[in-house]
Amino acid sequence: MPVAENASLIALGTQVPRLADDAFVADGARIIGDVALADSVSIWYNAVLRADSASISIGPRSNLQDNVSVHVDTAHPVVIGADVSVGHNAVVHGCRIGDGSLVGMGAVVLSGAVIGAGCLIAGGAVVLGGTQVPDGSLVAGVPAKVRRPLSDEERRGLIENAAIYLAHTRTHAAAQARSDPD
Repeated sequence: MPVAENASLIALGTQVPRLADDAFVADGARIIGDVALADSVSIWYNAVLRADSASISIGPRSNLQDNVSVHVDTAHPVVIGADVSVGHNAVVHGCRIGDGSLVGMGAVVLSGAVIGAGCLIAGGAVVLGGTQVPDGSLVAGVPAKVRRPLSDEERRGLIENAAIYLAHTRTHAAAQARSDPD
């Protein structure tokens, strides 16, 4: 899939972004430094991934939506698992997000936090640094707290959300390819 003409892939020293052949990077997105995008990852409009002092790794089929900011600390790389959705305007900083999780719009996940698999971080939540969230949890509030376990149906819905974004990616990539001059 294409990288948009108005997207930026920027090396920092010897650290160069690495993208799977079918990764999608939308207009205005910025991928900087030691960033690795796995198969079928989508980075949407104006998202910024800046890996200047540690690495950022995004797992297969994950999507980072419009205006998401991802950054690192020296001791805290960012690792986002497979089938993860990160909603519009979220901030992901020096943390780990488990497979099949969803970080809601405007949520903030801070350095050293570890979010388990199949979790829902509610929109606007602030997950404090060092927080450990068990698999399958609903997390909400400021500061964020585990509110309850998610049902199996809710966890399936998180995976379905990632699948919907995968379909959107193909549509947008095709449109982007048609509009790019050769």
